[in-house]
Amino acid sequence: MNLAQAFKMAFKSIAAKKTRSFLTMLGIIIGVASVVIMVSVVQGQNKKSMEYLEAMGDNKIEVSAYQWYETSGSVSELLYEYCLGMQDLVLGVTPQIEVWQEITIKYGAKTFNTQQWDDWTKRLSIKLGSDQFGVCNNYTLGGGRELSFLDVDKANKVCVLGGGAKQLLFDFVDPVGETIFINSQPFLVVGWYEPTGVEGMSDMDNVVLLPYTFNRTLNNNQQISDYVVKARSASATTLAMAKLKAFLEGFITEENGYSRVYSNNDWSSQVQEQNLMQSLVLGAIAGISLLVGGIGIMNIMLVTVTERTREIGIRKAIGAERKSIIVQFLIEAAVICGIGGIIGIGLGTMGTLIAGKFLLQGTVLWPSTVITVGAFAFSVALGVLFGLYPAIKASSLQPVEALRAE
Repeated sequence: MNLAQAFKMAFKSIAAKKTRSFLTMLGIIIGVASVVIMVSVVQGQNKKSMEYLEAMGDNKIEVSAYQWYETSGSVSELLYEYCLGMQDLVLGVTPQIEVWQEITIKYGAKTFNTQQWDDWTKRLSIKLGSDQFGVCNNYTLGGGRELSFLDVDKANKVCVLGGGAKQLLFDFVDPVGETIFINSQPFLVVGWYEPTGVEGMSDMDNVVLLPYTFNRTLNNNQQISDYVVKARSASATTLAMAKLKAFLEGFITEENGYSRVYSNNDWSSQVQEQNLMQSLVLGAIAGISLLVGGIGIMNIMLVTVTERTREIGIRKAIGAERKSIIVQFLIEAAVICGIGGIIGIGLGTMGTLIAGKFLLQGTVLWPSTVITVGAFAFSVALGVLFGLYPAIKASSLQPVEALRAE
C-alpha cells in the first residue's frame, strides 16, 4: 500500500466516526490554540515594550541623584559641567522633570488640564528640561527650534510642543509664533516635535516642554533629582555610565544623599530576557494540554486497533508487512492531530486578534509564521509519537488470532 492509499484510508476512517474523531482532536485543538494565543500575546507585549524603549532612544543614561544638603554646589550644575567635559562620549544632558501640580493649558477656546484623567489620550503634561531635552529623549524637531541656553538661563516664557500636544491645541496649523497660556501666563511656542509613532503611548507626545528654571514657580521649587544623559554610542554608554557613577560617588555619599545611574540599554536586554522566560513558561503550560491531547490520541488509536483486529488479520494473512501496518496507523494518528492543529491555529489566530484588541490597547496582533508552523509541526509529531505504541501493537498481532476476533 502506497502513501496515497494510506492517507485516503485515514481520512475515510476519520469521516466514518466524525463525533469520536472531533472529540479526539479536542485536546490538540485546545492545546494548539492556547500555545498560539499565549506566545503571540507575549511576543506582542515584547514588541510594544521594545518600540517604547526604541522611541525613548538608544544609549540613553538615566541618572537619579540628590543631596540632603549641598556640600559642593548644585547637583544640576556639577553634572552639567562634568558632561561638558565628556563631549567625546556624551551628546547632551538635561534635567527630567514632570510638573505634578494641577496646571491649565489654554489656546483660544481649547482648555486642557494636567489632571485630566477621564481621557488620558487628551491629558497634557508639563515637562521641564534644558536646551538638550530633545536630543536626550530622542525627539525629532518638526518645526521651529529647540529651547536655547538663554531661554533656560533667563527663564524666558517659551515652550516646545510634543506632536500630540500640537495636534490637540492647534490641529494642523503651524504653532510656531503662537502664544498659549499656562496657568494664565503667556508662553510663546518656539518649536514642536514630530510624533514618536509609538502606538498607545500618547503620554510621550502630549508634552509641553518649558525651561527647567520654571521649577521654582510651577513645581513649588522641588529638588531636581532626575536627569537624562545621551551617550554617542553603545560602547560610549558603558564608559560614560562608569565615569558618571564614579563622579557622583565622589561627592554624594549615603550620609548626605543618594545616586543611581542606569541605562535603557540595560532595560532592553532585561525586557527581552523576561519576555523569553514568560514565553517559555506560558508555552510549557499550554503544552500540557497538548500532552493530554496526545494521551487521548493514544487511547483512541488503541480502541481503533481493537475494532479493526479482523481487518489487520486479513491484511497480514494476504502478505501485508509489519511496516505497512505501522505506517497506516501512524498516518491516521498524524492526520487526526494535523487536522486538530489546523483548527487550533485558526482558533488561536482569532483569539490572538481578540487578545490584541483588549490586552494591547487595540493593537492588531497576528501570530508569527514561526509560531503557526511550529504549532502545526508539533501537533503532527505528537500524533506520530503517541500513535507509535498502538501502531506497533497492531503490527504485532498474529494473523490466526486476529482472524478469530469478533
